[in-house]
This record gives sequence, structure tokens and C-alpha cells, in this order.
Amino acid sequence: MASAKSSRSRASVPSGPAAAAGLYQAANVAAGQESGVQLADKLKIFKTDNFDPDAYVQSKCQTMNEKEIRHLCSYLQDLKKASAEEMRKSVYANYAAFIRTSKEISDLERELLSIRNLLSAQAALIHGLAEGVHIDSLSPGSESSAEDDVSNVEDREPTEIEKWSAEFPDMLDVLLAERRVDEALDALDESECIAAEAKQNQSLSAAQLLSLQTAISDHRQKLADQLAEAACQSSTRGFELRAAASALKRLGDGPRAHTLLLNAHNQRLQYNMQIIHPISTSYGGAYTVALSQQVFSAIAQAVNDSLEVFGNESAYASELVRWSRKQAEAFAHLVKRHALASSAAAGGLRAAAECVQIAIGHCSLLEAHGLSLSSVLLKHFRPSVEQALDANLKRIEESTAALAAADDWVLMFPPSGARISGRTSATTVGVQPKLSSSAHHFNSMVQDFFEDVGPLLAMQLGGSTMDGLLKVFNSYINLLINALPGSMEDEANLEGSGNKIVRIAETEAQQLALLANASLLAEELLPRAAMKLSSMYLAGGIDDSRRKTPDRHNRIPEQREWKRKLHRSVDRLRDSFCRQHALDLIFTEDGDTHLSAEMYISMDGNVEEPEWAPSPIFQELYAKLNQMASVAADMFVGRERFATLLMMRLTETVILWLSEDQSFWEDIEEGPRPLGPLGLQQFYLDMQFVILFGQGRFLSRHVHQVIIDIIERAMAAFSATGMNPDSVLPSDDWFIDIAQETISRISGKARLANGDRELSSPTASVSAQSMSSVRSHGSN
Repeated sequence: MASAKSSRSRASVPSGPAAAAGLYQAANVAAGQESGVQLADKLKIFKTDNFDPDAYVQSKCQTMNEKEIRHLCSYLQDLKKASAEEMRKSVYANYAAFIRTSKEISDLERELLSIRNLLSAQAALIHGLAEGVHIDSLSPGSESSAEDDVSNVEDREPTEIEKWSAEFPDMLDVLLAERRVDEALDALDESECIAAEAKQNQSLSAAQLLSLQTAISDHRQKLADQLAEAACQSSTRGFELRAAASALKRLGDGPRAHTLLLNAHNQRLQYNMQIIHPISTSYGGAYTVALSQQVFSAIAQAVNDSLEVFGNESAYASELVRWSRKQAEAFAHLVKRHALASSAAAGGLRAAAECVQIAIGHCSLLEAHGLSLSSVLLKHFRPSVEQALDANLKRIEESTAALAAADDWVLMFPPSGARISGRTSATTVGVQPKLSSSAHHFNSMVQDFFEDVGPLLAMQLGGSTMDGLLKVFNSYINLLINALPGSMEDEANLEGSGNKIVRIAETEAQQLALLANASLLAEELLPRAAMKLSSMYLAGGIDDSRRKTPDRHNRIPEQREWKRKLHRSVDRLRDSFCRQHALDLIFTEDGDTHLSAEMYISMDGNVEEPEWAPSPIFQELYAKLNQMASVAADMFVGRERFATLLMMRLTETVILWLSEDQSFWEDIEEGPRPLGPLGLQQFYLDMQFVILFGQGRFLSRHVHQVIIDIIERAMAAFSATGMNPDSVLPSDDWFIDIAQETISRISGKARLANGDRELSSPTASVSAQSMSSVRSHGSN
């Protein structure tokens, strides 16, 4: 604490070479560089003992304008903050060694004082014995001489110092009895000087000097004991306590005085805390308020008394910090036991946050005295708060799961009075999101959760909070996956699904509602709610300017990564949806397949030429995509890209299955019956149909290339029979006409220009170019 305070003092009034150099650098910005002068010569002025920083600043500022002076002041303020922060980090980094060394120094000083007293007494004793032995007592007539000296002493009148030495003990007894401490201290100091002068001038005999020194030592001890007893009295207050400690320090027993000062404050604090009982308060916040007021007020008073009596001496400052930490830890244990424990166990995050906020608020007031104890409290509070966080997230998960069991998967606006996100998006219908009942409940609980967790940001729980919310969101996604028809077979593969009971989404509209829930939560509602957590705590600390102007979508890398994880969870639901619908298209209820090599190979065995049209599976795929797109247009308003990607993913799932089905290609390429002209023509027509209906809506570039590759593979298999594909395939216009006729029939849209396709349409042009390229590759 002392180090931190002194660092602030040095920062506020620059002194010494380092501070002067910083000031000099700032002053040079305004005054300009002096050419031809070495840096060492420039700094000589700051190294002199009579350097006056105030005069130097005034001399420099006379040539500076207002803007330059403001810049200099701003620079000095930043330097002051940086210096204080650096000193604080240095003190805490070596805190344990600093405390241990200070304690050892205090013990050593106490031992040295005892040794000095013992040596003084021993020297006085030896001196007295030496003066009492007379060499001439061994010579004849010495006895008569000694008798004469004694008689002379008895006969002569005592000196003033001898009279004072004889009266001194009685005078001190009177002063101590009347508790005239200052006068007793002055008398003891005076007696020390007189004893030293008498020893030097030999104005007192050895026995008298020894008696005087013994009286001084005894009365010093008596006064010290009297002061210690007074300091320990519960009735001793304020000024009296500081006076007793100051007197003990003046007696040379500073460590004992400081310890007694802290013990007195501790005793008073314990007495005041006896009237505070958890049962006497209505809730944990009131108990925390009453307790923190007593504890931190006592610490603040102890700090003030210590600084007033002992200043910033390191030994006393270290003991003060150690004592303050002990009181803070005891306070944290009480709050944790009587307020936080019950709130955390019950998942009462708001109550726990209130207790922590109250405690940290009172504790922060000590920073004005140079003492920071917030880290001590946070260390003890953190486990309980994390328990409350986990319980809260668990409650959100369980409550949402219970509602999902009865959710009818119909999108609706939130019920009247329900919580919605604080801000709206222009991409949503009106100002409120449309979700199913369980998703509305999930969103409302998340909004409340982020408001409750806001006061806990000082505990740096932003990361664990976001991870916990992501885990709860993944659990909800698992519920939505379970709601897909047929997904219960894969439930064991869903991490953390917990075999939750959930109502099945029977219709395609209900299934699309599942995706609407997930996409709106992941893209809009959850990131918007998470922005209530300050980016400073999510990123581990950023400056104020960045926090005032955040990027709405990608404020910091941690947030972007968190949003990517949300989207990956939604992708799991989307993939499950597409996989389930693709399997429904490809396989029958009996397990047979609608898409096999046999359907193409067997065509050349028929006598009659078939009525040309795309295969039923691909017509059904287009019909399903067309129907889903119509429903999704109402559900994904403002999020059309998500709906488009969903349709593309469904098309991709079917095409990739065809591309990767080894049995299909083994029959085409190595089967007993080769692929004939009619089979190749039908396969070519199916792929052309997919390209036409998917171009720009349901087909990605990747899947388009996959289709080109599998056409080339089929043509290569046909060429292996010794026939040229171009010799049996009609023109590209023939395929495009049939494909567009089927598209018009399924979509219900009439064709243009007497049934003729529009030759200049981009879709027809791109498709024709693609097919021409494929046919040229196949021919080669």
C-alpha cells in the first residue's frame, strides 16, 4: 500500500532523474529540439540536488501556447497513471517476499533494541565495578584513607545533580500515576541526556549512575505497559488511540505500537459486528451492506491512523496491508457463508450479483487510500458466482426442454408482456421476432440472464458465461434435431441430448419452423443479447474509444468466434434436416432406392421408346424445393440467404449421394449390362433438369461442378463400350426444352412465346454452355 501511495506522490510532483527526463521530453515537444547538444548534457540540469521542477516547468511553459500546455498536461497525467500502475504491479508481484522481509526487519530491529539495552546495562555495571576498586587499597594506610574519603563524602553537601538523581524516580512515579504521558516522555528524554552528561563528566558516582540508568529503564517499561494497556481498552477511541501509539513509538517500541493500533481496530470491529446477524436482515444484500460498511470503514480508519502516526515506513505499511487482507478475507467468508452460498445453490444469479456488487463497491472506496483489496474478494466470491451461473444456465436448459415437449412448432409473435430484445432489426417483420413458444421462452430467459450477469463483469467471467450459453444453445439445437421425423434413430449420436422428450414436427412447415427458430436465435437475438457484456471483458481489456464505437456485427475476434460456433450448431440442424429429406427422396418406406443404376441400364431393354421426362426422384426433388421455398419466403423474411443456403444444401445432399454411391457406379461402369444409349440419354436429361431448376436458386457452384463431373463419368462409361456419346445424344436444345417444360408444369408457371423457351435467358445460355462443354469432353 505504501508503495502504491508513494508512486502516486511521485507521479503527481515529478522529481528525480526519471521523472525529470519525462518532463523534459514533453517540454521539448513545445519548445523544439536544440541542435548540436548531446542528450547527456541536456539531462545534467535534472541531476543536480537543487533542481526545482516547478520553476523549470514555469520557465518552459512561458514559451508554450495553450494547446501545447494542454498536451503537456495530458502527457503528465498519462505518465502518472502508468507509473502508479507499474508500481502497483511491482508490489503485488513481489508481495510475499516483501511481507516476509519487512517482518524479518521488524524482528531484527526489536532484537537490536534489546541487545542495546543489555549492553548499556552491562557497560554501566562494569564501569561501576571498575571505579569501585582502588589500587591504593593494597598499600599501607589505605584503609584509613578510605575511611577518610567516606567521612568526607558523608560530611559534604550533595550536588544538584545528585539531588535530581535521587528525586527523579519519585517524580516519574507521580507523572505515571497522573497519566501525564507527554511530560513523562519529556522527563525520560531529559534524563537520558543528563545521564550521558554525568557519565562523561563523572559528576555522579558509578553506583549513582547505575541507579539512575536503572530507574530510567524501569520507568520506560512502566510507561510502555501503561500505554499498551490503554490501547487495549475498548473505551479508547480515535485521538487517544493514536496518542498512545505515537507515545509508544517515541519510546522506541514502534512495532509493538503499530500492532496494538491494529489490534484495537480489530477489537472494535469485532464488537460492532456482533450486532449484525444474517437472520436480522431480509435478504443477503442487506446483510452484505451492513457487514461491508463496518468492515471497510474499520479498514479505512486503521489506514488513516497508521499513516498519521507511522507514515509510509515499509515495515508498518506491510503489516497494515497484511492485516487489511486478513479482514477482507474474513469478510468474504462471512458473505459467502450467509449470503452467496444460498443464492448460488438456488441459482439466484441476480441476488449473488447484487451481493458481489455491494461488496466490491465498498471495497473500491479504499483505493482512495492507496489500498486495493478487490482481488481478495473476487478470489473468494468467484466459485460461488460460477455455481450460480451454472445453476442458472441449467435452469434455462431444463425449462426450455419442458416447453419443447409441448411446442406445436408454429411461429408466432411473442405473447403480450413477454420480454423481447431491446433493439430491433430492419430485417425482421415489424419490431418483434416470430418464434415458436419454446424459442420465445428461451430468448426471454437469455435476455434476463445477461442483465443479471452484467454486474459480474469485474470478475472476468465473460468467457465462461459465453461458453455456458453456447452449451445451453447446443442443447436446444439437439432438441430441435430430435423433433425432426426419423431423427430419434440417431439420437444416441447427439452429444448431450439426454434423450429429451420432444414433440415431432410432422409437416414441412413445422420442420422449417425449427430452422427459423435456430437461425433467428443464432444470427440476431443471441449476439444482440451478448453485446450487453462489455467488449472490454470479452476481449480481456480494450480502450475506451473502441468500446464507444463498436462494430455492430464483428466487434472483436472472441465475439466473431462465438458467433461462428452458434452458426455451426445451426448447421448441424440444417444438415440433419437435409439428410432426412434426401433419404426420404432416395429410399422407399421398404428400404428400396428410387435412384439406382438399374433405372438407367434397364431402359435399353424396352422395345418402345420411352416418353421423355426427368426421372421421378428429380421431379420430386424440384417439387419439394419449390414448395419449401414458398413456405420459407414467409418464415425467413430478412434472412433469405439462410433459406437459399438451406435449399442448396438439400440439393447438394442428393447429388453428393449420387456421386459417392459406390454400388451405383460399380453397376454403371463394371456391371454385367453396360449403360446403353437410352440410359445415357435419360441420365443426361436428369442432370440437365437439375442444372436448369437449380441455377441461381438451389444449386451452388460446387454442386454444379459435381454434376458436370458425374456426367463426364457416365459418358466415359458409355464410351468404354466403343460408342460415341454424341452419336446417340440429341442436341442440347432438346434436353433444355424437356427440362423447362417439366419445370413449368411443376411450378405452375406458363412458358413464354407459345411454349417456346426464351433462348436469350441466362439460365438457358449457361446450361447450354455447360452441356456443350461436357459433351465435348465426353467425345474426346
